[in-house]
Amino acid sequence: MEKAVGCISGTSRKRKLPQEGNDMLNFSLDELTDDLLERVLSWLPTSKYFHLGSVCKRWKSVAASESFKLACSRIPSREPLFFMVDPNLDRSVVFDSAERSWKKLNHRPLPSNNCNCDSIPVAAAGGLVCFRNMSGDYFVCNPVTGLCRELPPVNLDSHDRPLHGIAMTSYSNYHGYYKLVLVSGDLSKLSFRVYNSSADCWEEEILLRRKTDDCKEFNSTDDNNDAVYFLSKAGNVVATNMQRNPSKQYSSVITFKDGEEIVYFLSSTGTVVACNLTQKHFSEYPRLLPVSFEYSIDVVECKGEMLVVMLSEFFESASLRVWRFDEKTKTWNQIASMPPAMSHEFYGKKVDVNCVGAGDQIFICLSSAELCSYVLCDIVANEWVELPKCCMNGEAMDFMSAFSFEPRIEASV
Repeated sequence: MEKAVGCISGTSRKRKLPQEGNDMLNFSLDELTDDLLERVLSWLPTSKYFHLGSVCKRWKSVAASESFKLACSRIPSREPLFFMVDPNLDRSVVFDSAERSWKKLNHRPLPSNNCNCDSIPVAAAGGLVCFRNMSGDYFVCNPVTGLCRELPPVNLDSHDRPLHGIAMTSYSNYHGYYKLVLVSGDLSKLSFRVYNSSADCWEEEILLRRKTDDCKEFNSTDDNNDAVYFLSKAGNVVATNMQRNPSKQYSSVITFKDGEEIVYFLSSTGTVVACNLTQKHFSEYPRLLPVSFEYSIDVVECKGEMLVVMLSEFFESASLRVWRFDEKTKTWNQIASMPPAMSHEFYGKKVDVNCVGAGDQIFICLSSAELCSYVLCDIVANEWVELPKCCMNGEAMDFMSAFSFEPRIEASV
């Protein structure tokens, strides 16, 4: 690294600097003050942080300092890592979008005691991932550093109502400010509860009223016959009163638009439900496809916007498309589509699609009893890239879904 920095000089093609007295050619990082060194090292890719301690004693001291974490927190954004969930929920593997490679985490993301062995990831934000266990307890961890904390228990009354969505948002990685939002209740009477990390407590439960200015056709929860069928991990078509695969059964996203905080999740009938936490009301969006179609669907968030990814089959082929909802016209508009040559591979295989958004990218897991594939979609350029298989010890690993987080060593729980 010192050699690379030493090569940076003010040499111009018009005038050659004299060799004598040109200190930049012999510049060393050792000459930097601790403050400047921390600023330089904070721009390293996160995957290099774990090697700082092996360079020299000074760099090891820098890597462990609070001032270095503060310097890292000033980096506006980092390329996301995708935390992968395998069928056994017992491995910690991430896909590094910056280096386009698979990596194994140095730390297990949860304490290694028996009470947490059944925990699954359910949400992520900033540099943190949230886990939930079978008892309904929540844990927040930094997958990069391994730091983990159990949240206070939720009010016991909340366990009596069906849970529909879990969303997470982060305000400050360095100070550890984040919120966890739970949406529960019957679709005719929804409510939400918020955990605020700054106060370390769950706030009072708030009821959501149905938005009254929506057309009847958009509010389909009253239609008992509107059954939609999802494609399960086992490759079977199952009715919507069945839960999705464990890692995505509470699939939801949160957005901030025009000063309003909105949580989106999929209802049991396959519609997208929008819960406006600011206005304290909810509504359903119209269906993308008629109920007679078989399809798999997921909601994602990209740059503060809710999008829907849908895999459907018709005309003896499979189609994977990304949709955006237009609030003014109350219609869905396609914004990206996988090339038919790629999507046709999934025809007839009863593929389950599970997605997560990060910036302009959507990471898509496509899995069934016959195949397992991972695709990265750039929704701006409409570019679709199939990712290589993840192999460990000579064996290819299969994953059900992924959660996106920024690799932040300063993110506190």
